[in-house]
Amino acid sequence: MKIRCLHRWNLSYQQAIALQKQLADKLLFTSLKKPPKLIAGLDCAFSKDKQKIIAVALVLQLPDFELVETITTVKKVTFPYIPGLLSFREAPVCIAAVEKLKKIPDLFIIDGQGIAHPRRLGLAAHLGLFFDKPTIGCAKSRLIGTFNEPPPKKGSYSLLKDKNQTIGAVLRTRTNVKPVFISAGHKCQLDDAIKWVLRCSVKYRLPEPTRLAHQIVSKMKLKI
Repeated sequence: MKIRCLHRWNLSYQQAIALQKQLADKLLFTSLKKPPKLIAGLDCAFSKDKQKIIAVALVLQLPDFELVETITTVKKVTFPYIPGLLSFREAPVCIAAVEKLKKIPDLFIIDGQGIAHPRRLGLAAHLGLFFDKPTIGCAKSRLIGTFNEPPPKKGSYSLLKDKNQTIGAVLRTRTNVKPVFISAGHKCQLDDAIKWVLRCSVKYRLPEPTRLAHQIVSKMKLKI
């Protein structure tokens, strides 16, 4: 898959902050033109010594979630841990994995934040600009924002807000199971994000694309 090259990665803290603000203005929030047939899941994890980072990109075909392709990539960590700048640690290896995909996904669901981020550029939003494809952030925990606990039934959700702006949704993907935090990344809207995360959440809390990617990357990090 062809990836856009938007910027270099060896940036200072101040440069990275400024870049996030610039890139956030380039995000598009448009409805999906047609239902996706190929959905990619993307997740990453660090090695036991924290010196390497592993990314898994996989592609599933709807409606049966048939596994079409799986790519794994390992890179050295080159950016320090700084809250709010995690995409500068994780995006390069994610991009390296996605570049190897032979099938081009119609939609990416990424384990991370979309615009539910202090500068509205979490990992899913950042990667969406590089991929130039619709991306959804599906995080296991909240980064910022306030919300009311959604009702316990599957499909229930409440809005995630920051400074009077809706930045995502807190979505119950299984009845009586803790919710996930959904936000639009690029080239989709929050309604799309909720719809497709729920559509991909068959039996588990996590949607199938990121659940399967998480399983693979979790096994890999034990060996590296």
